[in-house]
Amino acid sequence: MGKDKGFILKYLFFIFIIYISLFAKLLDYDIKPKGFTSKTINILDVKEFKASKKDGLKVTEISDLTYIDRVLYGVSDQGFLYLFNLKKKNKKIKKLVLKKAFALKTKKGKRFKHKKRDAEGLEHIGKNLLISFERVPRIAKFSLNGRKIKDMKIDKKLLDINSYRSPNKALESLAYSKKYGIITAPELPLRGTDICEHTLFSQKKGRFEFNACGSITALEFIDKDNIMVLLRDYSYVTGRLVITLLSMDLNSAKSKILLKMDSKKGWNIDNFEGLTKISNNLYLIVSDDNDSIFQKTLFVLFELI
Repeated sequence: MGKDKGFILKYLFFIFIIYISLFAKLLDYDIKPKGFTSKTINILDVKEFKASKKDGLKVTEISDLTYIDRVLYGVSDQGFLYLFNLKKKNKKIKKLVLKKAFALKTKKGKRFKHKKRDAEGLEHIGKNLLISFERVPRIAKFSLNGRKIKDMKIDKKLLDINSYRSPNKALESLAYSKKYGIITAPELPLRGTDICEHTLFSQKKGRFEFNACGSITALEFIDKDNIMVLLRDYSYVTGRLVITLLSMDLNSAKSKILLKMDSKKGWNIDNFEGLTKISNNLYLIVSDDNDSIFQKTLFVLFELI
């Protein structure tokens, strides 16, 4: 009888492990160091999201977010589009359910070839999506189920992969407004420019330069003329990771740091790459797990004070 019980317990444990690997989980998580206070940003909630597959597609490497009509969309480096049901209560993430997953497809309904799948930036324009890419740099409009509608017009220099420091340092981010049109930026400054001299390229208003060290991983409008920039600075030598949120006034081209999260100062952070506005002063950022068992997909809800 004892052996039978042991076998049953082992069997149930095995089934449980399979279950949690296949179905999504949302776990509480804390990234803040002890005693953290800020006059600019209030971190409201952090959740670790775990999921294996959805609709036959792997759930991994979420590189950006956008929020439309109570639906949260995420895009993956592997060329996948995810649809989440996000519910908030008392400025907390009450529920985050992955409802659907699509592979990004061409106008003809075919999956993009591997080199053209590296989707990085995500934004919405009306009832459609804008997605930016690396390796074959471009920005295209897509339907809400991930089918390409058309390529968007951007600065010709950004279409030349030889302008970038590497094929993996191209169009990581984008934002959109009626006044400025599409705004995007190379992850690192283009060849021939200072490594800390970034440029935002606006479809309607030209270029905006600012000084900051690190890689631009996401952009999001705060209001009509102010844009939020998410930067990542990682040292492969020391393992130090610094994530910076700054705001830039596009009228004056002046920027200011809103928050700096430094792993060497107690921040328990990961590879944050995505950013979206949820409501007036509520924002959500997400980390790209790099398809690694050693990294996490973290959703951080915060507000501007």
